[in-house]
Amino acid sequence: MWLPKLLLLLHFSLQLQIPTLAIKKSYVVYLGAHSHGPDFSPLDSERVTQSHYEFLGSFLGSREVARISLFYSYTRHINGFAATLEEEVAAKIANHPNVVSVFLNRGRKLHTTRSWDFLGLEQNGVVPSSSIWNKAKYGENTIIGNLDTGVWPESKSFSDEELGPIPSKWKGICQNGIDSSFHCNRKIIGARYFNKGYASVAGPLNSSFESPRDNEGHGSHTLSTAGGNFVPKASVFGFGNGTAKGGSPKSRVAAYKVCWPPVEGNECFDADILAAFDLAIHDGVDVLSVSLGGATTAFFNDSVAIGSFHAVKRGIVVVCSAGNSGPADGTVSNVAPWEITVGASTMDREFPSYVTLGNKRSFKGQSLSPRALKSGKFYRLISSVEAKAANASAEDAILCKPKTLDPRKVKGKIVVCLRGENARVDKGQQVLQAGGVGMILANNELTGNEIIADPHVLPASHINYSDGITVFTYVNSTKSPRGYITPTTTKLGTKPAPFMAAFSSKGPNTVTPEILKPDITAPGVSVIAAYSEAQGPTNQVFDKRRVPFNSVSGTSMSCPHVSGIAGLLKTLHPDWSPAAIKSAIMTSARTRDNAMEPILNASNFKATPFSYGAGHVQPNRAMDPGLVYDLSINDYLNFLCSLGYNATQIEMLSEEPCRCSKNIRLTNLNYPSITVPNLSGSITVTRTLKNVGTPGTYRAGVQNPAGMVVSVKPNYLRFKRVGEEKSFKVTLKVKKPEAAKDYVFGKLIWSDGKRYVRSPIVVKAA
Repeated sequence: MWLPKLLLLLHFSLQLQIPTLAIKKSYVVYLGAHSHGPDFSPLDSERVTQSHYEFLGSFLGSREVARISLFYSYTRHINGFAATLEEEVAAKIANHPNVVSVFLNRGRKLHTTRSWDFLGLEQNGVVPSSSIWNKAKYGENTIIGNLDTGVWPESKSFSDEELGPIPSKWKGICQNGIDSSFHCNRKIIGARYFNKGYASVAGPLNSSFESPRDNEGHGSHTLSTAGGNFVPKASVFGFGNGTAKGGSPKSRVAAYKVCWPPVEGNECFDADILAAFDLAIHDGVDVLSVSLGGATTAFFNDSVAIGSFHAVKRGIVVVCSAGNSGPADGTVSNVAPWEITVGASTMDREFPSYVTLGNKRSFKGQSLSPRALKSGKFYRLISSVEAKAANASAEDAILCKPKTLDPRKVKGKIVVCLRGENARVDKGQQVLQAGGVGMILANNELTGNEIIADPHVLPASHINYSDGITVFTYVNSTKSPRGYITPTTTKLGTKPAPFMAAFSSKGPNTVTPEILKPDITAPGVSVIAAYSEAQGPTNQVFDKRRVPFNSVSGTSMSCPHVSGIAGLLKTLHPDWSPAAIKSAIMTSARTRDNAMEPILNASNFKATPFSYGAGHVQPNRAMDPGLVYDLSINDYLNFLCSLGYNATQIEMLSEEPCRCSKNIRLTNLNYPSITVPNLSGSITVTRTLKNVGTPGTYRAGVQNPAGMVVSVKPNYLRFKRVGEEKSFKVTLKVKKPEAAKDYVFGKLIWSDGKRYVRSPIVVKAA
């Protein structure tokens, strides 16, 4: 009996001697700002990196271990590094007095709905007038950077035809890696790629990742929307034919590739995003367009918030997408006050494709399918549930998920599928593979009236929720239901437009409810722009088609519209701060559609500032706003003080001694909107306006939120010169608490009779 006992004791003793391997993850360690002079050199950069090794080595036991652990050293404007660490070590570093924050290298998503649900400038009122474009020289020599999936340099949108020399201030490079076919020119003046943060999560990468080339399509689309050159006769399969152009068509552009094939649903990682921001600031961009985001978190645990703070500090305008998690409340991302956050709405262009039933009823849908049914022939209709395969659930079949349709039931028929979960274009592929001749895609209740023109692989039409109910009812109640899908056409000047996209993320801001987000809305549905020819227009494996231009939807698409407009403003008003440019864009926006009715949401209800911020962008009016609400970097530092950041942390950001006042209120940040989330009795907030136009007298007008009374003192302001500033106070008082138990909305308007400076008022009674 002694031998088994001995073996048992030996087994336990061996177990006790084996050390437990701690799990390591990648973290970002943020140390604030650098205070480099104008003569910053590669030697200075190396000194910073060595200091990071030294600092990290003090926690890991040696510089050698630190060198192995650290994979990014941020040396230009952002001070910090990214490293693979044990959680316990990361916690110790976070407690060091010279550290602003330590956070996990989290993943983020591109804000496009091209393939999945919930993830050009052709519109009247959004295209800048020719006189404005001429004044702003089409954004000539403004440099727009794009954090995204890279760029397809062969696209005609990035031709350097008629462009002069590269601006002398440019310090960037064309980092083509192993891709010898990738070339920059006088249009694409810079390209870089960042993949170390991605590799720390995904594992070792092959050489195909060593290139700034866009193999996905998203980066080329967003960059050309912001700054693409003029391209005549652009279309998607012949639809939407016209001249493609970005908001600043003569600007120079630079691609910063930070997004890669998804890992656990995430494409862009914090460590790479920060590295891109640091170099983009160094390179000399004027505008940064950022069509990506993730879950909201504290500002200095957020790579986009950190990067954009340092960019704005250097006078760079940063424009971000609001996210595609709508229509639920409180879903908006990229909520820092120094960012311009953009929601998505429709434009007055559609690609109608009608569904006609055997009972002669007809419904307008949309599509970009180049294929058409035989003219005049009606086909059998079948619900996808009725067509389900034997081993599929009805819940999966109604969504036309893979392998849920029975070819014997589907062959030769038009299948009716419900929107949701899997890609809209994939539903059509499933119908095609099962032998179907066409698809009717019906919205669910959540997506309401938001219908999207997709480049389907078979004749298809996407119809709204109420029409979908009618079609399903007809199919389910008719013995031999039949129908037809008309070929797609292009229609301009459609009404009502714009209305809010159902996918567009909404406020309130969950980090600082006193700051309204999104700030603005812009076209983000069925936007035509340049695309990668490494992918088909649906980005699905089965799609072997290739297109130079594609139609895509998402706040990823609305964001670069505003980036392009910011580029024009930068050219026209080079002395304006990023906050002044934001103010001009916000206060000149409109909240009515082209039928002169209030902008609606996708369910046909009146939308609110939680959907559109200040309203739908109007570039022509933004060029001459009259007055602006300006902010300096010190205002943002005071804002951070009011959030509880201490003087030591603020000094790390400001590069100079700083004292936090205890009397700062978030509601007094000089923002172009006024938001009071928990009003008890009354509150008085202060704002300051700066004259950027001709001398004149402005008078205040107020639209009171329900249950509230708003007063303004003084109610008129007289400006005698450009740059003159005048302050005023706005008092909000609860009159009927029961009417304001949820958020209510109003408006403050200053006008000199010619210009209208509008600010949304958002308030909720305690």
